[in-house]
Amino acid sequence: MRQVSLCDMFPSLAFRILRTTDPRCMAKFLWNFGVKGIRSIQLFKKRLKRGEVFPPFLYLSILNSCNLRCQGCWVDVAAERVAIDLDTLNRTINDAKAHGNAFFGILGGEPFMHPELLDLLAAHPDCYFQIFTNGQFITEKIAKRLRQLGNATPLISIEGREVVSDERRGNKQVYERTLRGLHACLKERLLTGVATSVCQTNIGELCTEQWLRELIAFGAHYVWFHTYRPVGPKMNPALALTPQQLVQVRRFVVEMRTKMPIGIVDAYYDGGGNALCPMSTGISHHVGPKGDIEPCPIIQFATENIRDPRGVFATMRDSEFLKDFRDISARHTRGCVVLERPDLVKELVIKHGARDTTIRGTAMAELEAMEPRFSQWLPGEEIPEQHWMYRWAKKYWFNDFGAYVQADHDAAAKAKVKTLAAK
Repeated sequence: MRQVSLCDMFPSLAFRILRTTDPRCMAKFLWNFGVKGIRSIQLFKKRLKRGEVFPPFLYLSILNSCNLRCQGCWVDVAAERVAIDLDTLNRTINDAKAHGNAFFGILGGEPFMHPELLDLLAAHPDCYFQIFTNGQFITEKIAKRLRQLGNATPLISIEGREVVSDERRGNKQVYERTLRGLHACLKERLLTGVATSVCQTNIGELCTEQWLRELIAFGAHYVWFHTYRPVGPKMNPALALTPQQLVQVRRFVVEMRTKMPIGIVDAYYDGGGNALCPMSTGISHHVGPKGDIEPCPIIQFATENIRDPRGVFATMRDSEFLKDFRDISARHTRGCVVLERPDLVKELVIKHGARDTTIRGTAMAELEAMEPRFSQWLPGEEIPEQHWMYRWAKKYWFNDFGAYVQADHDAAAKAKVKTLAAK
């Protein structure tokens, strides 16, 4: 495969996606996610000026169950199944749609274990869904149905090649079975992505140009590299990346965006390379399998639920718990408040009397067991976007939206630089 230069990467990517994606799926993506997604961001900005926050991107974990047992997973995948029923999901999405939202992330557990997932997609042809999945339940029949619906993109998680996948995900033949689901999607010409939680055991084999070339050869359209976060009942700190490796992953993403015809998603940096947290900026919040409204997926505490008769918009907008989390987190770090300041998370939970949203009931004990560590905010190591497309998109549609208080950050950054130097 020839190397794609900076000037022609974008046309090559666009041509490849258009050539290999079903026209109906492409149209739904461009309209429901593209045009309507931009509109939802603009409405979000208008609400911010009024002092109101309702995220344009809402993430829903529709059930807890999963067929895998991944290292460091914070979801109660082995517990008795808990799922959000279709009526509640429809009511939640309809309320969000009424306020301009059109994009929803669907998580689990494993979303394809929810018996009404496809019914949910069919009920909202005017929305676009990104389904976070291990891909093992995507048969040719399921992929064909997704093509008929046209309004969903599977984001299939791959955590390593054969040996590492089995180790990381607690089962046998994980890589092979996941690839079967990936190929079923691509055969049906679905817009399809691959996600990786980058950790110590897979950074060397998946954060590489060779791996991206393989994904392009498979036909994958985009990738999402996010960093492993040691949280939950069986947190594994040994898998966490060092500050140097966090910089390595960021540099890899920025460089590959200039040369490889595959979309590369990230959720933790603006166009200038400054770290951010989507929860702190208010651009996204999370709903757990019991319907609890959480600041983000790894903060498993809540004071509200989507079954509140006021509806999800009013409930989130008026939540003092969410507001406090955003404000205090943004005041103390541009990174992940859970990793860097678990003490602040504990204080906020106690202050608001937030309930543990897990089934296991040990979220507070897990929080107290955490030791502060570095996340994506590494002052002095900012790596700006090199490609015009990503710089432009982030300038208007993915930045900090004024969430961060500069004076507070200057003091925090100086303290953090000293800590980094000591390391």
